[in-house]
Amino acid sequence: MTELGSVAWPRAPIRTERLMLRGSEARDRAAFIELFASPEVRTYLGGPRPRDELERAVPEVPGRRPGLFVVTLDGAMIGTVTLDRRDAERPGHVRPNAGDAELGYMFLPEAWGCGYAAEACAAALDWFADALPGEPVVLCTQIANTRSMRLAAKLGFTEVARFEEWGAEQWFGVWCPVTPFG
Repeated sequence: MTELGSVAWPRAPIRTERLMLRGSEARDRAAFIELFASPEVRTYLGGPRPRDELERAVPEVPGRRPGLFVVTLDGAMIGTVTLDRRDAERPGHVRPNAGDAELGYMFLPEAWGCGYAAEACAAALDWFADALPGEPVVLCTQIANTRSMRLAAKLGFTEVARFEEWGAEQWFGVWCPVTPFG
């Protein structure tokens, strides 16, 4: 996927009440491998990848690119939040020329149920709304992924469509930042 155009990715980390969103560093490699090897994390994302394959394939500094935030709690990586352009060939778009900004996230199971995903995604969406005022963000998740469905509702995503992809029913929603009048 392509990056978000000419948007300057934040130079400084984004801090929330409990978390920090920052660029990837070499010390995050083990947590990246854990995310992609975890059967729990990858249940709705095509399944886990073999750990030995990941050990060979994951670079020294994984995920180092615009569009990806590493989410840390007390200095340790607990997940990632991404903002990328949705592939034009995939179903689900709100803009006629496709290229919608799409929110994605993965968190280690030990971070589940604490509100960290909501806090981190909300911070990333706030940053995005400031960087690209008025541009909508889309999110796609399997209907069966009840945690992700609850998070989408909590973040303010509205259902736009449902469709079949990867052998499962998908929920497709949009988030439109509120533009203050004045």
